Amino acid sequence: MRNKLTALARAMLYTCVGLAVLSTPAMAKDVVKIAFVGPLTGGNSAIGLGGRNSTDLAVRLRNADPKSKYTYQLVTQDDECRPNVGVQVATKIAADNSIIAGVTHFCSAVAMGTVGVYHRFGMPAVVWGAVLPDITYGNDYKEVHRVNGTMINQSEVAAKFMTGMGYKKWAIIHDTTDYGKGHNKYFSDFLKKNGGTVLATFGVTADQQDFTTELTKIRELKPDVVYFGGLTPLGVRIRTQMEKLGIKAQFEGTSGIMSDAYIQGAGKELAEGSLAFIEGAPWEKLPGGLFFTGKYTQQKYSEPPEAYGPFAFAAASLIMDAVEKVGPDRKKVLEVLNNTKDADTLIGKVTFDDHRQNVVSLVTKYVVEDGKWVVWEDSAYGQKKRKLTGL
Repeated sequence: MRNKLTALARAMLYTCVGLAVLSTPAMAKDVVKIAFVGPLTGGNSAIGLGGRNSTDLAVRLRNADPKSKYTYQLVTQDDECRPNVGVQVATKIAADNSIIAGVTHFCSAVAMGTVGVYHRFGMPAVVWGAVLPDITYGNDYKEVHRVNGTMINQSEVAAKFMTGMGYKKWAIIHDTTDYGKGHNKYFSDFLKKNGGTVLATFGVTADQQDFTTELTKIRELKPDVVYFGGLTPLGVRIRTQMEKLGIKAQFEGTSGIMSDAYIQGAGKELAEGSLAFIEGAPWEKLPGGLFFTGKYTQQKYSEPPEAYGPFAFAAASLIMDAVEKVGPDRKKVLEVLNNTKDADTLIGKVTFDDHRQNVVSLVTKYVVEDGKWVVWEDSAYGQKKRKLTGL
């Protein structure tokens, strides 16, 4: 009898233990915070919101992956495309040691102003849109990386492409931020090397509203092309006022105007034929492009990803890949990022050089056609079914 009771007690104990195991919830994953910083308000908010959404998408997809070791939480900050605000929010996130790394900045002046902050606090930062070369090359800050290329890449391709099309004479308008001045410098240099002539150059403030003085002088010079080095809000105003003053020149911009907001602001008719250049292969044609657009659509974001959204997605993915590999430790994540070679991402292979700059060997040309930015080679213009102004 005693043996029977002992066996029964043992069986009941095993049963209780089994039920306890079955009723215990799965171990919760540790939460890892990463930050996104970009212009979420103001004239460049369309680009910033697209970048934020794309970063959010990367986080959502990683959290849905059962193989992920951690649960990721996105901390979002608005830098307003203003350097002083950018430094404030960069200091806020970098001083918070629970935030392991950041997907940081579209505006070059802001990115340039914050690199010292990330260096001082030892927080890994991956720039997703700013193109001023000095962001990575101006200092040897091992915390600062960049997945997109620089304005040097853009300017060289833009100059060769336009002179190759047969254009000869340019008038240049650029904003007086580091971004605009940098584009003016590099584009002008490459233009002269390729046989183009700069008739005049005008620096304007980023908040300037009226360009009658500059554009009247440009009208008298009769350039083949008006080149604009600046961001969307200014580009819209200049393109609109060119039309009012009867300037019949081709409008050429930088990646700074490659936004749906530019087309909406200038209007479909005036935006038609505008040109822009952006680093990297056309992500729409990369293997992950359709996957990205499909998942983005499923989330029903209120704003499109815009031109730099895929770069933000790639930056967030690289950060999370590093965390998955070595854990939520800033120093260890930094080491992984600094040794990135041929990493597969939405934007293609990513390799950081000795200044943590992605080695971008390709720049894609875009033209506005029927209210949309279209890859040049796929457009009616590229296929010689339509002609740019002056050709």
